[in-house]
Amino acid sequence: METIFTTERIRPLLAQVRDFVQAELIPLEEGFSHHNLKAILPILDQKRDLVKAAGLWGLALSKEEGGHGLTLCEFGQISEVLAYAPFFGHYVFGCQAPDIGNIELLNKFASADLKEQYLKPLMAGDIRSCFSMTEPDFAGSNPTRMATVAVRDGGEYVINGRKWFTSSADGATFAVVMAVTNPDAAPHQRASMIVVPTDTPGFKLERNIPVFGEAGEGWFSHAEVTYTDCRVPVSNLIGGEGMGFRLAQERLGPGRVHHCMRWIGNAEKALDLLCRRAATREIEDGVMLGEKQFIQDFIAESRAEIDASRLYVLNTAHMIDTVGVSNVRDAVSAIKFYVANAFLRVLDRAIQVHGALGVTDDTVLSAMYRHERGARIWDGADEVHKQNLAINILKKYGLDIKQKAKELRQFRQMMSNQIL
Repeated sequence: METIFTTERIRPLLAQVRDFVQAELIPLEEGFSHHNLKAILPILDQKRDLVKAAGLWGLALSKEEGGHGLTLCEFGQISEVLAYAPFFGHYVFGCQAPDIGNIELLNKFASADLKEQYLKPLMAGDIRSCFSMTEPDFAGSNPTRMATVAVRDGGEYVINGRKWFTSSADGATFAVVMAVTNPDAAPHQRASMIVVPTDTPGFKLERNIPVFGEAGEGWFSHAEVTYTDCRVPVSNLIGGEGMGFRLAQERLGPGRVHHCMRWIGNAEKALDLLCRRAATREIEDGVMLGEKQFIQDFIAESRAEIDASRLYVLNTAHMIDTVGVSNVRDAVSAIKFYVANAFLRVLDRAIQVHGALGVTDDTVLSAMYRHERGARIWDGADEVHKQNLAINILKKYGLDIKQKAKELRQFRQMMSNQIL
């Protein structure tokens, strides 16, 4: 579906990518078991070669890096088309999470040496990476609290800690690790991001974490990882010490746009399957499921929610492109919870219309649900984004909730000191 954001530059690219997905990737879904992803990996790597030969590799990269120099808004529309092949699209085109986020992060903040050693092969698709921030012992919704530390010892950092939901660690060449380097600094200035090769002594992938019973493998997995006296050069630091939280925000802003456009593509896939089922499933002699009014309601609500989500996200991406992510944080929060919920509603309707078939692995719907129910949790839970958005809105009306909370903490501290 074209929008006001569809530029002349990406119109032919959208057509090329759509044709490739339909011809080369959708046929792979039949009979595919996502429980054994590595079995199909050689075929997917062959498809990657076809993508490169067609000049469609690294579409999000700059022209100097071999890409097309697409804006975030333009690439978002490509990402939606890729998501119509939910298990293959982004990987085959070299823009799957978390690699695309790490590419953006390293490109913007890494040293020349780190770019040469890690960024170049990552952009080429020769290696994969993982992102290691969340910890099981602390609420992921508050990334200023973490126990993983990186203590400087001469020219090295010694890293100790335990992470989980380190996405795509299975088979990754390096991790981008968020660890506390400045424990006495202000909360938002304590942590840093450091590149840790996964063959570093002390790096251990403990397990791929089962999500609704499915552990996954390769890039389609989330790992629990421990760091035990991991030593890496200080030169592996990304940006500067204490910049971890800022880098996380820089990375997660565009990353949420990537997520949302992928969910919209997934929702289109679910709606397509819903409509095909409704148009062909006979429930009485000569009566199709789609003739029932409540199924028509499912279809109409889904169509409207997907189209509204698309415009909301692309407008946000356009604003990031033009004024920077720091100026549109409210919009980024809003699209994150709005699109996640819209997608899950569409997916749930599609499962319901398929009946018992919908919860089996004979269609992609159940696998999509297993992997995407976390949409309301990844990159900030819905509740956190809603709270931040509401607080910022109320501030415009004179109610500064964060300032009042700060004053209350100061008052309590003062009273505590007096009592002591």
